[in-house]
Amino acid sequence: MALSGLDLAIIVVYLFGITAFGIAKGFRRNASPTHYFLADKSLGWFTVGAALFTSNISTIHLLGLAAGGAKNGLTIGNFEWMAAFTLILLALVFVPFYVATGIRTLPEFMERRYCPQARTFLAVVGVVGALLIHIGMSLFAGAELFQSFLGIPAYVSIVILSALTVAYTAAGGLKAVVTTENIQVCLLLISSALVTVLGLCALPAARIHDLHSFVRALPPGQLQMLQPITDIHGRLNEYSWLGALLGYPILGIWYWCADQTHVQRVLGANSLEAAQKGALFAGFLKITPVFLMVLPGIISYVLWHQGAYRLPFIPGTHDFDFNAVLPALINYVVPTGLKGMVAAGMAAALMSCMAAAANGCSTIISIDIVKRHWPETSDKQVVSIGRASTVVVMMLAMLWSTQGGQFGTIFEAVNKIPMIFAPAVTTVFLFGVLWQRGTEKAAMATLYLGTLLGTVYFIVDLPSTGKALGLSATRDHFAGLVTDPIHGLGIPFMLVGPMLAAICALIYIGVTVFTPPPSREKVAGVCWEHPFAFINGQFDGKTDVSRMTIALILILCALYYLFG
Repeated sequence: MALSGLDLAIIVVYLFGITAFGIAKGFRRNASPTHYFLADKSLGWFTVGAALFTSNISTIHLLGLAAGGAKNGLTIGNFEWMAAFTLILLALVFVPFYVATGIRTLPEFMERRYCPQARTFLAVVGVVGALLIHIGMSLFAGAELFQSFLGIPAYVSIVILSALTVAYTAAGGLKAVVTTENIQVCLLLISSALVTVLGLCALPAARIHDLHSFVRALPPGQLQMLQPITDIHGRLNEYSWLGALLGYPILGIWYWCADQTHVQRVLGANSLEAAQKGALFAGFLKITPVFLMVLPGIISYVLWHQGAYRLPFIPGTHDFDFNAVLPALINYVVPTGLKGMVAAGMAAALMSCMAAAANGCSTIISIDIVKRHWPETSDKQVVSIGRASTVVVMMLAMLWSTQGGQFGTIFEAVNKIPMIFAPAVTTVFLFGVLWQRGTEKAAMATLYLGTLLGTVYFIVDLPSTGKALGLSATRDHFAGLVTDPIHGLGIPFMLVGPMLAAICALIYIGVTVFTPPPSREKVAGVCWEHPFAFINGQFDGKTDVSRMTIALILILCALYYLFG
């Protein structure tokens, strides 16, 4: 598709404008580590919440949620609404200890609760996870989207967007990242809403004049959030209500409560209340993608079926490429001039996610690796190392992004890769703050054995593993030895997560029972007195935090009632 001069001008002005704004807001020649990595702990609740939201929404979500909406319906939105419940856990269960201890990184908290080895483990997981998932796969998804929507070669968009993101992230640190995210969250929501509204307005021309005709144009159950456990063939549904209920928390607690990329915004809050309200505000924002990112995919599916445009096939198969539904919809409904704004919104999603992950990586490398092992390193050197590591991490992620096509769908890849370590990390963090009896030996046994099990599952379930064994000869898309419903066990990855987590919990509890308990001094200030102690006083409706929590829970329950 050829862009107009106006569209190109809007994109160029936005990209260079947001880069200059970030550098101006964050750069200090003699920045301290507290300023560079935690924005001088000056962030208010709105900034914290907006930054949490935009650090999560990348082109993976724009592309993946729309594709999931077209293929599976609203049920893919459980990833968004269940995230809101996880953010409530972040605000009420974890944040009080993160703020009270004054930690700068989550690996540092692991050392406070357990031992130095736990800190090292989580530091490695934090860097690898950010490089492979948050940056690498986001770059791959962004390159695919910009190539299909704008006709820009993948390598060009990867290089340009990476260079501009590195410029303001390395120069300004967390302050630059979060201040740009305040702008990007607005642009992202406005451009997504624009596509949704224009898509709805295009339906009458495709002979869809009311809700009844819209529903009739869809497969059964496409507008229901909660799907049955099995399908009409008796096979386990990929995104059933059971998978959402049991599987998402395993990924979500790691993602929102134990991953430096996102929690770093909370650590930069100016108070406990700002940190908690920011997490809850992000929970409210997570309600919107179902209507602004999943629904456009469903609309695009209807327009495609009504003959408005054609979708390409996945190369080498007879299956339609649902990753193309969003670019097809945008090209069909968005007029010249507004396409530039939509493209800027896509760039905002990609840049904010990459900036958050790169900044989180540089913080871990500088504080948990360099400063920890070489304590004589000066503050100025720590900041310089942080800037240099931002560049190095981004370059490595650019190389990894070229391998994104080795997996299945993009959205599934970014959820399956964390299954390597998410069940173990989630178990250790959750037991760590809710059970004072948990020991460091239990934590390390869980981290090592749980990650080993996750790695075995990931390798076994790679489509290439099954293809090497000749089990996929009759199928265009072989999902893996565990996932595939025909040649495999037929267990969706969303149900594998709770199985792995159950094993991790047994390991943690078993080792804890047979090892001496930690001293009261060791767990003081890093663990609740009992598993339900966090409830005390937090649901009384007397504070802003409790009122926001109650309101968010009620809204989510109402939405599930309406769309369940």
